[in-house]
Amino acid sequence: MSSDYNESQIQVLEGLEAVRKRPGMYIGSTSARGLHHLVYEIVDNAVDEALAGYCNEITVKIHPDNSISVMDNGRGIPVGIQHQKGIPAVQVVFTILHAGGKFGGGGYKVSGGLHGVGASVVNALSTWLTVNIHSDGKIYEQKYARGDVLMPVTTIGESQLHGTYVHFLPDPEIFEETVFSYDILKQRFRETAFLTKGLKINLIDLREGMEQERTFHYEGGIKEFVSYINKSRQPLYDDVFYASGEKDGVLVEVAFQYNDGYTENIFSFVNNINTPDGGTHLVGFKSGLTKTLNDYGKKIGVLKDADKKLSGDDVREGISAVISIKVEDPQFEGQTKAKLGTSEAKNAVESVLSEYLTYYLEENPSVAKTIIEKGMTASRARDAARKARELVRRKTGLENTRLPGKLTDCTSKDPYECEIYIVEGNSAGGSAIKARDPKTQAILPLRGKILNVEKARLDRILGSEEIKNMITAFGTGISEDFDLDKLRYHKIVIMTDADVDGAHIRTLLLTFFYRYMPDLIEEGKVFIAQPPLYRVEKNKQHYYVYDDAQLDALYNEIGKTGIKEVQRYKGLGEMDFDQLRDTTMAVEHRILKKVDINDALLADEIFSMLMGDSVEPRREFIAENAQYAEMDF
Repeated sequence: MSSDYNESQIQVLEGLEAVRKRPGMYIGSTSARGLHHLVYEIVDNAVDEALAGYCNEITVKIHPDNSISVMDNGRGIPVGIQHQKGIPAVQVVFTILHAGGKFGGGGYKVSGGLHGVGASVVNALSTWLTVNIHSDGKIYEQKYARGDVLMPVTTIGESQLHGTYVHFLPDPEIFEETVFSYDILKQRFRETAFLTKGLKINLIDLREGMEQERTFHYEGGIKEFVSYINKSRQPLYDDVFYASGEKDGVLVEVAFQYNDGYTENIFSFVNNINTPDGGTHLVGFKSGLTKTLNDYGKKIGVLKDADKKLSGDDVREGISAVISIKVEDPQFEGQTKAKLGTSEAKNAVESVLSEYLTYYLEENPSVAKTIIEKGMTASRARDAARKARELVRRKTGLENTRLPGKLTDCTSKDPYECEIYIVEGNSAGGSAIKARDPKTQAILPLRGKILNVEKARLDRILGSEEIKNMITAFGTGISEDFDLDKLRYHKIVIMTDADVDGAHIRTLLLTFFYRYMPDLIEEGKVFIAQPPLYRVEKNKQHYYVYDDAQLDALYNEIGKTGIKEVQRYKGLGEMDFDQLRDTTMAVEHRILKKVDINDALLADEIFSMLMGDSVEPRREFIAENAQYAEMDF
């Protein structure tokens, strides 16, 4: 092998060739997530027209061939010659990276798509793309194939409309998945419509047997967004607080409402971009909320002691809030735009929130009293939780606490090769102990169903023996004490029976992880084991199958004649330890499903709906989705 490294080995990828060579750099992945990102890029350009005040309706269609079209009634992409490149501006937008109206040319004051790669990347990763522009009484059209121009900008008719129509087919040479999910797009466009007051977004599915359409249009903007977040919860009062204002060039909108739950649900956005890791605007919201509520509590004499004040955690218990800011040149930390770094945003949000909230509390004393009392109750519970947490906190050195007695630990001390199976019941736990690899696999059996944490405060949660055992075994602590670096196992595997009770226990565990140890899920540490449903024996050979469809396929393959036995497992305890080892625990044979969260808002909605107190949203969800349920038990 040659060790030479010289100028001949340096490649320059021209134009959109770089996008096709390394698509993940531009859209994150070539999986379903990246596929849907193509739609977001085009829609976000239309939303930018709405933010600029020129567009109030966007229509997205999924066509029978699984192509996508996006129509807006904005100004239409310019078709005149762009002076730097000497080609039509629309061609610049669709064929040249880092080109567009969002780089200080006066086209847009605020914009979500700041990198200028959106339209050109979609073009590069599509088998074909057509753009039609309605402008100045005419219809202009240009066609592309995998980023290359097929047809120059051509006038194809007359029109009194204005706007841009983009129609594209994702390239199957690039994407592992090319079938769009209506539900994923629906969730995204609902969120976008909430954040863009007055904008109407139509989503239409034209695929055979899948025909449906929805319109998202919210004149109430983020106030309606907060009501939507709280729809599976019980609000403590009817009103949704709303504030808007501008400071230091930052346009701020904040809305919130408290509910009778115990978790905070705060969603932050910059120029309609979700910032799941928060940033300076979220810091400003938290500090403004805490200071204003404490000042009001002291003013009315509820917080009398000089040293008595509510912490940030106290005042955010049970809050559902949306923070949306618009800023001309946002600075994000990292490539993913997950965290805002713009320093002016903190002061702007804090200032606008404090001013409006002070007035609101004084004008609504009964609501103010409810909020303050909620915080004071949370403070007392937090003191109790702090004492309880001391009992379960995993200490180091000479203070090292004993691991739970039910835990059968592994011998390895290297967390990166260790995994813990959380198993339903002692009988299954006994089989799992025999089936495991004692060097790397630990077993923690649960006794029955754990506490539903959606309906309990942290102090009560920490009183649960089963939850304490998990916290101690993991070694991470919980809630604000959580430290992922102290995790003793880098795979946490939920292994429950394939029946209704097993599914319920699994959901209870996932609710606990999502609410109090979310980093476990976000960092890909949580898995669900997939035990087989049947064992089929024929001619001294045995086959394991995981659902009824696989069983039918096996019958077609080996025939039913001569089958000696078909064993249906109702629970893990029915398996011999060697069967459990060979199917569900041995690394070379097992099937594990990683628990992933792509959308925090959707995850919060599902957990609060399924595990919360409100019955009606749960009933509606079950009625809507019963047809999609997988009957694997």
